[in-house]
Amino acid sequence: MTSTPESRPEGPETPADPDFKGLPVTVSGLGVSGISAARALHGLGAAVTVVDGGDGPALRDRAAGLEADGIAVRLGDGETLPDGTALIVTSPGWPPSSPLFAAADAAGVPVWGDVELAWRLRRPHPATGEPAPWLAVTGTNGKTTTVQMLASILTAAGRRTAAVGNVGVSVLDAVLAEDPYDVLAVELSSYQLHWAPSLRPHSAVVLNLAPDHLDWHGSMEAYAADKGRIYQGNRVACVYNAADSATEDLVRAADVEEGCRAVGFTLGAPGLSELGVVDGLLVDRAFVADRRSTAAELASVEDVQPPAPHNIADALAAAALARAYGVEPRAVRDGLRAFRPDAHRIAQVAVVDGVTYIDDSKATNTHAAAASLAAYRPVVWIAGGLAKGASFDELAVTAAARLRAVVLIGADRAVIRDALARHAPDVPVIEAAEGQTGADAMAAIVRVAAGLALPGDTVLLAPACASMDMFTNYGERGDLFAAAVRGLEPR
Repeated sequence: MTSTPESRPEGPETPADPDFKGLPVTVSGLGVSGISAARALHGLGAAVTVVDGGDGPALRDRAAGLEADGIAVRLGDGETLPDGTALIVTSPGWPPSSPLFAAADAAGVPVWGDVELAWRLRRPHPATGEPAPWLAVTGTNGKTTTVQMLASILTAAGRRTAAVGNVGVSVLDAVLAEDPYDVLAVELSSYQLHWAPSLRPHSAVVLNLAPDHLDWHGSMEAYAADKGRIYQGNRVACVYNAADSATEDLVRAADVEEGCRAVGFTLGAPGLSELGVVDGLLVDRAFVADRRSTAAELASVEDVQPPAPHNIADALAAAALARAYGVEPRAVRDGLRAFRPDAHRIAQVAVVDGVTYIDDSKATNTHAAAASLAAYRPVVWIAGGLAKGASFDELAVTAAARLRAVVLIGADRAVIRDALARHAPDVPVIEAAEGQTGADAMAAIVRVAAGLALPGDTVLLAPACASMDMFTNYGERGDLFAAAVRGLEPR
């Protein structure tokens, strides 16, 4: 990042409350985070201009709301740097290759994300005199579940908290809240981390790493490097997945504060400085006085609902961050018991004629689908959509033994069909709803899947692909699946 104008320092040592009065700031993107950033900056006295390459009724309505408050908005041009801009605050989805950022670089104008802005605007908590610590979560999959579990645990411990960032409350709204939070559970995407050079969490976790968003980052190496930013400057614990060596490699590469520890989590028995599972119990060998010979019981596997392997892993990661913050074991148990996952995340819809129907529409990449498939057997798997350039060979290999049949849907179904032909040639593959979209498509898909399933089987919607070729989003895809299942007539 290049230098800001004199008297506007912008490196990691910047004071938490920089002076924005009169500063010409451009906000890129008229989505939720862009609107939040624009209003926050305007409230701090900045001269704000919001730019967005799109146009249309919805964007014009949002623009009118900002303009009524004195914030300038430019629609239809997201590439040209407004004259006089001293700082860009970008929405997370804008890629580094954007012409706007090339123009900013040429003009010596720094680019921050909304998370970077929020980090710099933290305020001292009246009880401690220090800003609320951030417990940060990233990874290819499981971020939202983990951060919501963490918030539930912190609440059970009596802390005022919220799940913020890439989920729930805007991180900017959280740091500027009139009633201050004690601690924040912060979900961060690779996009947000890319634009947050000053971020220094109390403790953080990278849950897992698998190829995703490579079109935005340019390479797997760049994607991993942005994920690894979450460990920079950690004070207490860098939590990693013992089953995913790439996450531990990111810990080893991180520049952390003296005394910060590496803490692993595993679905097996924990080693030294790890959390894991023993005889159906979640246990802690990291945050105990004598971790060589003792462990603290945190919760039962049955306290995690549903107790699928990837949910247990997420619970262990959340528990590790909570324990790093000083939460007692009882609060971990109580928080996990109170937690319920959001819709479309491995949610049981119904049991019809002895067949269980599971909605995991949120499984929009191969890594997420593999975790879902590992929880059930035998499975009639509904898969397909927009593959985003992914390969399905590894998934076909690992899932083959669990599959009763596969129902393929969506624009990129051929990629999955070819992988199954190579690695699971004996599994029946049926293609459904060709040329259809919406409710009619899903009704046809569910009828085909129901006809393939036997009592005791699971029909699993875990498409491993994005949804927008056939549905508005993964939420609509899951809702229509649930409606179609509930419309099935018992045999």
